[in-house]
Amino acid sequence: MPELRTVLGEAGFADVRTYVQSGNVVLNSRASPAKVAADAERVISERFGFDVSVIARTGEELAEVVARNPLADVADDPKRYQVSFLDAEPDPEAVARISDLALDGERLVAIGRELYAWHPNGVARSKLWAKLASAGGLGVRATARNWNTVTTLLEMAS
Repeated sequence: MPELRTVLGEAGFADVRTYVQSGNVVLNSRASPAKVAADAERVISERFGFDVSVIARTGEELAEVVARNPLADVADDPKRYQVSFLDAEPDPEAVARISDLALDGERLVAIGRELYAWHPNGVARSKLWAKLASAGGLGVRATARNWNTVTTLLEMAS
């Protein structure tokens, strides 16, 4: 992560900070989220030699994601509550097919470019999570973070 911070800083991004080892980055840029994502993907590919999908949100967008919290009434363990950030709105029919995999109290809510997923029994044996984690046939690029990470990133961005 230190090298990632350095590379992104050298690419012109300001105030680059990372959180844990899973590629969470908070930075400042005047560019659009789509441009930030494309530039970060290019820099990572050039420097580290592998392709990775980057999904970017502004601080305001991230604040909206947290404020919405459509499963606040049931999601009482932030480690089992996931938000998938998508690069585009998914096809509603694809979301419905994936939602059908929810079992044992699991819930899935799609709002715009985010999917909120509650896994009360964890993700280890969840068919819903397995499908979401593999991009789930949504036809869009995605990355997921648990609620603790989402709220920490918002704090860092504030």
